[in-house]
Amino acid sequence: MRLEQLQAFLAIAQTGSFQQAARKCGVTQSTISRQIQSLEADLGVELFHRTSQSKLTLGGERLLPRVRKICQEWDTATKELADLVAGKQPELCIAVIHSLCASYLPPVLQKFCHDYPDVQLRVTSLGSDRALKVLKDGLVDLAIVMHNRFLITSKEMAVEVLYEEPIEVLTSINHPLAQYEYVPWSELVRYPQVIFKDGYGMQRLIQDRFERLEAKLQAALEVNTLDAFRGVVRQGELIALLPHSALLEARCDPTLAVRPLATNNSLSPEHSNLSRRVVMVTTQDRLQIPPIQHFWQLVRDNIQLQLNQQRSAC
Repeated sequence: MRLEQLQAFLAIAQTGSFQQAARKCGVTQSTISRQIQSLEADLGVELFHRTSQSKLTLGGERLLPRVRKICQEWDTATKELADLVAGKQPELCIAVIHSLCASYLPPVLQKFCHDYPDVQLRVTSLGSDRALKVLKDGLVDLAIVMHNRFLITSKEMAVEVLYEEPIEVLTSINHPLAQYEYVPWSELVRYPQVIFKDGYGMQRLIQDRFERLEAKLQAALEVNTLDAFRGVVRQGELIALLPHSALLEARCDPTLAVRPLATNNSLSPEHSNLSRRVVMVTTQDRLQIPPIQHFWQLVRDNIQLQLNQQRSAC
């Protein structure tokens, strides 16, 4: 049983004529006749009385409402897919790590809303692991996360490296580590920290580094917003290791200090031995959809522009 057979059956039922049904379907009358004969053979029942008006048999009357629903569903599905390919989707859902929501992403969001006013843009701030999970589950269309080679290596994934940035130390202005121009690891490991909750790439990155140093990470508190990090660290006792883009507001806060990490062979923060890579991820099929493709390009162009402006200002 094929869809064109059902469409031919429905056209004859609606017009009462094999000839008019052929015109409606854009095929020859002989093609319509063969399709109905084949359908009747599949079902084992005649569907029409072969008279001048091609009336439905009892079997045809029983089949008609089912075929009508099938054809309506098919028409709806094909229209929805055509709209999807044409970019006429009702919403675009994005999952993004916290630091980008507060720094590089706002100009991109504004530009996209201007370019696609009929697409509802939904942005959720999540940790990297959770963001990749909801992407794979189909709950979002695109994610911007910390690189995790274990979660984004499958063939169906499209991955764009956006930038790599150093991890720096956030302290209160009166904390002992604030006196350093570059914080030595030997001093940093002595102090308790506030860290991201489980499921965040930053937590995994820091824990891995402490394990390599064979040092104990004194994780005194777990939070999941940048405001919480600044508020807790401002109290004076705890410190935090955060990426450069998460510390833009902290640099302007007179109660806080941001210091780069020292390395054994260089005092330059550009050569810090602790950094993170930020990537944009979607699936290959989603990347063919115009709104998603446009958002992808906006992120690539605008974030790179902002990074270049920051380097020029420095």
